[in-house]
Amino acid sequence: MANSEGDGEIRLKAIELKKELQKLLEVIVEDEDLNLKTVDRTQQMLSVLKDLKLKKTADLELQCQDSIPVAVPEEFKCPLSKKLMSDPVILCTGLTYDRAYIQNWLKSGKRMCPQTEQVLSHTALVPNHLIRDMITNWCEIRGIKLPECNYNDGEALSEADTREVHHHLSKLSSTLLSDQIEAAKRLRQLTKQIPSIRALFAESEKAVPQLVSVLSRVNTKIHQGLLEDVITTILNISIHDNNKRRVAETPNVIQILINAVRPETATVRIRTNAAAALFTLSALDSNKEMIGKLGGLKPLITLLDEGHDLAMKDAASAIFSLCILHENKVQAVKDGAVGVIVKKVKEGTHVNELLAILAMLSTNQKSVEMMIDMGAVPCLLRIIRENPCPRNKENCVAILHTICYSDSSTWRDMREEENRHCTLSQLVRDGTSRAKRKANGILDRMNRAVNINHSA
Repeated sequence: MANSEGDGEIRLKAIELKKELQKLLEVIVEDEDLNLKTVDRTQQMLSVLKDLKLKKTADLELQCQDSIPVAVPEEFKCPLSKKLMSDPVILCTGLTYDRAYIQNWLKSGKRMCPQTEQVLSHTALVPNHLIRDMITNWCEIRGIKLPECNYNDGEALSEADTREVHHHLSKLSSTLLSDQIEAAKRLRQLTKQIPSIRALFAESEKAVPQLVSVLSRVNTKIHQGLLEDVITTILNISIHDNNKRRVAETPNVIQILINAVRPETATVRIRTNAAAALFTLSALDSNKEMIGKLGGLKPLITLLDEGHDLAMKDAASAIFSLCILHENKVQAVKDGAVGVIVKKVKEGTHVNELLAILAMLSTNQKSVEMMIDMGAVPCLLRIIRENPCPRNKENCVAILHTICYSDSSTWRDMREEENRHCTLSQLVRDGTSRAKRKANGILDRMNRAVNINHSA
């Protein structure tokens, strides 16, 4: 409705301008002694008409993006709505959706990724700040108004719901284990089902400390059901953006989550949910730093190495997010991430997620040396040759580019691959823009080395 009203205003204004412009042109044509003020006024009118035309075109481009797919880059469109995303978020499968549409998908009871149809290990959504910034820049360059976020995180919380939450939080301090178990289970259900209850934890200074206090009072042989419910509740409330800082800065919470990822502490389900919670909290750089300093990377790498399918995805997501911070990248290499990831990639396990981490770690010299020692180069070349995913090819060639510039002993493998299969040349023709640049860089480097040897 608003769009049609706006279009109507533009049309009316354009009609008025055209009428005035017609009069001015008649004056210019008929007046032998040309008045410069009339010419200036005519130029102004034409400029205003041009601006109106551009605005209408930009609005039309935005409104008609479904019917004109070239108008909006595909990576800026939500896979569900096929429209320009206003609030892009990352699902646990690593794919990005517009928050409003993926939330509606999840609220309908679906528990699988709309694109991959993988069963979701959790429903936490992490803001994709990179895509959001790219969309913002794209809109600004074209004079397009950025779509408004139309996501409403739940209805207003009723007094009854508020009382129930506080009642169960207080029951966690009961001396009876049965009361604690019942309260934790109900809090887990409420924070999963009612988004506005997650917001309640952001507004209350006591809620998060009350939630985790039950884990601080019990001994090491904690009831696994109680631990699972509390960890999962932490995951649920961490989805709410305003909770991320509050949860992480509550004493002992990050350490509790890290301990819950360790194999000797909990079941695979608990460890998976704890890893997912660390991933969700790591959306904030300050939380990344805290998790890294408290030793969160090592147990996540161990969980990745163990190979539980759902747990691997959450562990990989958390490691990737944490390693955006340079200090954590260095620590991940020290903690053995490269060896685990190369081994898993060679096995063909979760290649998409793990190549992204490996590409990030490849900026570390120690990481490059470990990859070479583990024979990663032939594996990466094979993936470029055989794997159909453009992003995987891009990550592989980015890693190879770093290796190529770090150690000339790997050039022989790359030359042999190029002579047999033209793998890099093919990537120069068909790859993403980044993949083309990296492949060209490798080929130029090798060709210069060959020319130098011939000259010598």
